[in-house]
Amino acid sequence: MRKTKVGVLTFSDGRDFLQKPLVEVNDQFMQALKTLLEKVGYEVVAGREVIWTNQLAVEEGKYLRSQNVDMTIFNYAVWAFPQFTAMAAKFAPGPLLLYSNINPQYPGLVALMAASGALDQTGVVHRKLFGDLENEVLVQEMVDYVDAAGVISKLRGETYGLYGGRSIGIYTAVSNTDQWMAKFGIDVEQVDQLEVIRRAERIDADKARAAREWCEKYVKKIHYNGKELTPEKLELQIRIYYAMKEINEEKGFDFCGIKSQTELTNNYCTTDVPEAFMNDPYDFDGPKEPVVCATEADMDAALTMEIFKHLANTPVLFADVRHYFADQDILDLVNSGQHATYFAAKSFDFKENLAKVEFRPEGFYFPGGGASVFHLAAPGEVTLARLMRVSGKYWMAIVPGEFVQFDDATNERLINEVQDNWPHAFFKLQVEPKEFFSSYACNHIHGVYGNYIEKLIAVCELLDIPYKLYA
Repeated sequence: MRKTKVGVLTFSDGRDFLQKPLVEVNDQFMQALKTLLEKVGYEVVAGREVIWTNQLAVEEGKYLRSQNVDMTIFNYAVWAFPQFTAMAAKFAPGPLLLYSNINPQYPGLVALMAASGALDQTGVVHRKLFGDLENEVLVQEMVDYVDAAGVISKLRGETYGLYGGRSIGIYTAVSNTDQWMAKFGIDVEQVDQLEVIRRAERIDADKARAAREWCEKYVKKIHYNGKELTPEKLELQIRIYYAMKEINEEKGFDFCGIKSQTELTNNYCTTDVPEAFMNDPYDFDGPKEPVVCATEADMDAALTMEIFKHLANTPVLFADVRHYFADQDILDLVNSGQHATYFAAKSFDFKENLAKVEFRPEGFYFPGGGASVFHLAAPGEVTLARLMRVSGKYWMAIVPGEFVQFDDATNERLINEVQDNWPHAFFKLQVEPKEFFSSYACNHIHGVYGNYIEKLIAVCELLDIPYKLYA
């Protein structure tokens, strides 16, 4: 995946006789910041000159824009005229982060505060940080903000591929395309599911058979039953995957969602296998970048997942809030075969994951048949979230917790009480269930392994979206 590209501009005193003696100091602290950012993993584009005139502020801001940076850090090591910041902010790509190091011999902090005030008065949204680059807490705050800014930039200009339309009457799965363009800079292009079937029928038979044989080799068990799940039915699911992959590449879709129910699930097969492998970091042909794919064409699910993907660089979970087990104090998160196989072992090695995955026949919900991608999510800290709307206005639920497992007998009992052929994730909330259920306003939820609370909060702040933290 593309690295976040960070622009760095350093500001100085506007008096010629002071600017020249300060070159070495400015360069020292600019290089320290650049080195840190590169060590974290960002691509850094530093300004060509320290800014000490209005003309340089404009030129350097335009230069960063020409380099397509995702966000800009304004760096203050010494006193700098605030007017230069105001001018550069007109051209340097935002979001903006103002940073000053600890160096009491020079009033960098004074420059930071004055510059921040100038941006406040001119209506420029920004965040400011002050401290030593060896301070791990400060560095993490910087990283969280830069990552969030990178997400905003990467979303802008993306295209969402909408296969089908609203599925089984779910209002929360349908979003306003005008709002997406205005708020996130994302376009939506719709493709009829008939086009997926038409192209699936044209997929080379040898290619589909080879992919099926790959599954038979590496998946723990495929429960062929001669009815809902046959080699031919699995090959049809694989053909649909290849058809969607072909359309995504042809039309430049960055992420997608497919309706599936009820046209495909009633008459052809489920899209569980295509959805799982679309979200995985590999498929039958080798390693690849995960492509977010939301079942039931859930647009806000796909958007939430795309945000997570840009933050974590991992596959993202899609699930229903299916059941609460009071005796174990866990939520059971389930949704047909949508879970990427990555979650079976939390690994980028397909062999480790598929050794814990079974393809089980679909049940009475889906007369078209096919394989459901069954497994139990590996334990670990997770952050779940969901973008939702109230009267058309977005807010985000942020739900930290952990995936847990029990002994084999308990795992099997819980799974069988709910749905024995779909994938499960046992989730431990950090709040009382009543607090969660009273305000969480959707049947779907999404997430990744790790703690992404502060990054999500920063994303919400940059998008001017309120959030609720369930912790």
